[in-house]
Amino acid sequence: MKLGFHYWNFAKPDPSPAAIAPTLRQTALIAEQSGFDAFTVMDHYFQMEASAPADEPMLEGYTTLGYVAALTERMSLGLLVTGVMYRHPGLLAKIVTTLDVLSGGRARLGIGASWYEREQRGLGVPVVPVAERFERLEETLQICLQMWSGKGGEFTGAHYRLTEVLNSPAAISTPHPMIMIGGGGEKKTLRLVAKYADACNLFGTSKEDLAHKLDVLREHCAAEGRDYDSIVKTALVTRPALVDPDAWLTEVESFAALGITEVMTMPDRNPVEFANGLAEKIMPRLGSI
Repeated sequence: MKLGFHYWNFAKPDPSPAAIAPTLRQTALIAEQSGFDAFTVMDHYFQMEASAPADEPMLEGYTTLGYVAALTERMSLGLLVTGVMYRHPGLLAKIVTTLDVLSGGRARLGIGASWYEREQRGLGVPVVPVAERFERLEETLQICLQMWSGKGGEFTGAHYRLTEVLNSPAAISTPHPMIMIGGGGEKKTLRLVAKYADACNLFGTSKEDLAHKLDVLREHCAAEGRDYDSIVKTALVTRPALVDPDAWLTEVESFAALGITEVMTMPDRNPVEFANGLAEKIMPRLGSI
């Protein structure tokens, strides 16, 4: 089982701007040295209201990953997940390519339909109906794949038109940075996974829920003529890892039995303390799962 560190809170242990970079740096280095496989941050500009006050510190995601890329050498890097409304698809492909080139081929494109209307309205990002967001998500996936194919040409869709699909330098990752679609929507999100993605990311709320979502994905794969086993299955584990490590590992083991090969966990405390705790109490036992 692979382990990813999802860094979602920049306010702990000290929310002052000068303290954010040193805490992030120390956490990323501990994760890298302890054998974590992935390091992710959120694609938000306001903190999520369900988790903490909206005005808590929040950094732009791809800039943050560029900083982490310079500190590390091995972990894959991505957003969990890119909001489709926040960047024009052509520019997004260039941004992810840039991260991939500068990190030595470690970028992944985590992407989803976006949802946080408060930050969108607050910062002037267009708010469109859910159905249109998914249409834009599909076109964005098509544009990124076309840009990474190296074939050039034009792209004309219902929402985006590109007259010159040029992407130089090319990404180092082959055939392109891993595309991971986040979310468990059964009609649209998982269909897009089956059609376009290299990986899915699901909320690991329970074994039963994961099993159901994976069954739905299998059905979409059959409809799309896609090999279900070719898709990497990942899950964000919602259970706090350090409150009860035995229970967390037991749950992760049950996820592995379903075919999940990477789990992500997020700090419920000072991220440096959390990373050290994972290195001591989780990593030595994760290899047997």
